[in-house]
Amino acid sequence: MDNFVAIDVETANYNPESICSIGAVKVIDGVIVDSFYELVKPEPEYYISRFTNHIHGIGITDTENAETFDKVWKRVSEFIGKLPLVAHNKAFDEKCIRCAHRVYQMDYPDYTFLCTLQASRRKIPRSFCRSYSLPYVCEALAIPFNNHHNALADAEACAKIAITIL
Repeated sequence: MDNFVAIDVETANYNPESICSIGAVKVIDGVIVDSFYELVKPEPEYYISRFTNHIHGIGITDTENAETFDKVWKRVSEFIGKLPLVAHNKAFDEKCIRCAHRVYQMDYPDYTFLCTLQASRRKIPRSFCRSYSLPYVCEALAIPFNNHHNALADAEACAKIAITIL
């Protein structure tokens, strides 16, 4: 697969619709050509849990002046266009995006949505990969990766995994 958008979301808490950041990386002809990142103000006024803050470092003061999902998604949707989406653990990201669409009473386009986590489990022998989480898959494929749980860094790592194994 040569043309797609790798996407990652981070949430404010355990509610899947509480998206607080979105990162996306566009790949055309097997090359990363563009990226998108924005903080999102979760609504209704969701709290940012201590657990999720510890995971991604995004706090309430980071998102209080950000735009809400409905406004940010308009730009994300334009960025995606008609390309398929790819995520590492698409079950999580797709669920969050669908739930946020529902909260804002927005129609969810039926994106083709592929998963590098599932592909990694099929294509990388367990003996080469301690875990199939994003950092370990990157390590197994010799893809440099840091800043785990930053939506843009995760989307870029996912894009590089997809370029390699999809």
